[in-house]
Amino acid sequence: MAVNYKYFIYQPTLSGNEKKYVNECLDSTWISSKGRFVDEFPQKFAEFINVKHATGVCNGTVAIHLALAALGITHGDEVIVPTYTYIASANPITQVGAVPVFVDSLENTWQMSSESIEKKITSKTKAIMVVHLYGHPCDMDAIMKIAKKNNLLVIEDCAEAFGSKYNNKYTGTFGDISAFSFFGNKTITCGEGGMVVTNNDTLHDRTVHLKGQGLAKYREYWHDAIGFNYRMTNIQAAIGLAQLEQAQKFIQAKQNIAKWYMNNLKELPVKFHSSVGDVVHTFWMCSILVKDDKTRDDLRNYLKEQGIETRPTFYPIHTMPMYSIKYEPLPIAEDISRRGMNLPSYPTLTEDDIGYISNSIANFFKNQ
Repeated sequence: MAVNYKYFIYQPTLSGNEKKYVNECLDSTWISSKGRFVDEFPQKFAEFINVKHATGVCNGTVAIHLALAALGITHGDEVIVPTYTYIASANPITQVGAVPVFVDSLENTWQMSSESIEKKITSKTKAIMVVHLYGHPCDMDAIMKIAKKNNLLVIEDCAEAFGSKYNNKYTGTFGDISAFSFFGNKTITCGEGGMVVTNNDTLHDRTVHLKGQGLAKYREYWHDAIGFNYRMTNIQAAIGLAQLEQAQKFIQAKQNIAKWYMNNLKELPVKFHSSVGDVVHTFWMCSILVKDDKTRDDLRNYLKEQGIETRPTFYPIHTMPMYSIKYEPLPIAEDISRRGMNLPSYPTLTEDDIGYISNSIANFFKNQ
């Protein structure tokens, strides 16, 4: 039976030029993979995060797949990736024929552990896939040092970390190539959409070539590579550009929401996924840990009864059937997963809204 939620876990804010730009696409009939927004959105996106190149694609998962393909990751290669992330970080590694090698998390930031990375490097390791989980950047100094020492490529999965910064530099600008997602629950959205960014001219040319069916640059209907149909539509790009124009407002709103939650819940037995170090945490989701999995599930059920939608945090990928054949314990990731949950985190929530949700959480613990 459908639940009549008062507060959803997330909903997009479409209060800018989205309708105007989409109507421009409809009026012009440029609704597919050509039109002014197809070029303008990636250009403005690259300017926003201060990267040389960006190219739009149809969703965030194919952005990762395209990045791997552009790097030439293939059969027999190993790619180190955190186990504590969404499945879309790992599946494209398998889809290009490579092997995902899972590493554990740090207890304080929830991000991939550099110590765990070093232990997993073999002669087959070709790349490290960094995932900036829930809007908090990874320790890029340590990871880039490991990559340089071992001559490894670095891919950044920034699906949840648009606008986040590490040492005053945007996520997505450290590695060789990076992927972003614009799904409906992301900080900026196209409904579905993604972006591949890089400072490397050759990698950019490869991504553009491969995403468009391997079409030769100077010869119509001549294809010189096996490529993909991963192009972004003009309508997606139109929505994305309108969202990008409001990006700073969205990020500030999310940071305010996290601050309100933290102030309201500071006396309760919950631990927030908070900023650690010289970072800008954009709080894609406002996430907490509670005592154990039973408390987490009971709290979620109680909030559901109050009309408040929540989500558990991600299951570690190494525990899932298709990736658990050679199971090994990765205890920190497993512990965070069991105890973690996400609270409503969309930009239009007000301080009063967060007060209502916080009071509901407080009432749950009062009755424990």
